[in-house]
Amino acid sequence: MIFRIQYAIILFSGLSAIASQGQSKSKKQWYKGNLHTHSYWSDGDEFPEMIMDWYKSNKYDFIALSDHNILADGDKWITVAKSKLYEDSFQKYLSKFGDQWVVHNMDSGRINVKLKTLKEYKPLFADQSFLIIQSEEITDKAEGKLIHMNATNVQKLIAPAGAATVTETMQRNVDAVLQQRKETGVPMFPHINHPNFFYAITPQNIIDLHGERFFEVYNGHPLVHNYGDSLHPGTEKMWDMINTAYYEKRQPLLYGLGTDDSHNYHQFGAAYANAGRGWVMVNAKSLSAADLIDAMEAGKFYASTGVVLNDVEFSNNILSVKIKSEPQVKYKIEFIGLEVGSKEVKVLQEIKNNVATFSVTPKLAFVRVRITSSKSKPNPYQEGDFEMAWTQPVSFEK
Repeated sequence: MIFRIQYAIILFSGLSAIASQGQSKSKKQWYKGNLHTHSYWSDGDEFPEMIMDWYKSNKYDFIALSDHNILADGDKWITVAKSKLYEDSFQKYLSKFGDQWVVHNMDSGRINVKLKTLKEYKPLFADQSFLIIQSEEITDKAEGKLIHMNATNVQKLIAPAGAATVTETMQRNVDAVLQQRKETGVPMFPHINHPNFFYAITPQNIIDLHGERFFEVYNGHPLVHNYGDSLHPGTEKMWDMINTAYYEKRQPLLYGLGTDDSHNYHQFGAAYANAGRGWVMVNAKSLSAADLIDAMEAGKFYASTGVVLNDVEFSNNILSVKIKSEPQVKYKIEFIGLEVGSKEVKVLQEIKNNVATFSVTPKLAFVRVRITSSKSKPNPYQEGDFEMAWTQPVSFEK
């Protein structure tokens, strides 16, 4: 399609653009954000104001509320579950925001509450230090499988496109987001959610796509199988398989996101989809949706579950990382990449330190960094997880 070609031309000019993805020396700031969040507007169990308050209080810089096939607009009422847990949570909401703000009534002993729209609650939180990005989780299905894709900074609701196959369904939804971007002139992007959720999306499904640049290498929901199983690759392995194919096709490399996919705000543990498990750190000119998206499309970000980097830089074909280390915590830095002519991605170098550099040569198709700390992840996706970070893949710059 014409808009798909135009989109590719705007963002990339061949592999030379890929080569300059890494962070450059600048005074750009790092911004922490979660791009996958749910509320009472779909299947989350909390009011959006309470969710925004949690993320802002926990020092996030931006948040995308991405409910299923809906935007926080128009009239929507919910009935509070008849349990002490949720009735008490409503009382906390009412106490925090007051009767003048919270529209509610009682009917047959049940509490009904009118949800606030994004336009209503955004002014309570959005300022120079906190950005709320309108988003949607486009929720579709094909071949009996669930296909979920986020649209970040979407301006109008996008209905799931639907098609006969998984790949065609994904492509139509990617195209719909890019078409809205072209029509509105507003920066936005699609990303593939939790491909191993019920093992719905295979590496080949993503390899066959055009125009998709992002997927979730880490998702905090307990049902997404980040690590795969004996029959399915984990998401990090998928990432390398896809980028091996993209390199061979001369297609821009896929970037990896970390997200919460938070649904549960009152019960905690590995069985629940809680906030605070995964995020992205974006090196952008300013805290605006346009600048954040521009930086992410240039690969100037990393995904994290707890490890913080002072810097990640790719300059003169030297890839370097500097960790903001914590006392008594040890770090393993792995440079992972694909040698030209090979089909297998492997660990090229391992360094146990807080700082590391690696020379990217023409013999390497792409290189990325995985950092694992000795610090256990609080409230982890899976028991035994340690805090980690993943940088984006880069290629040799001629």
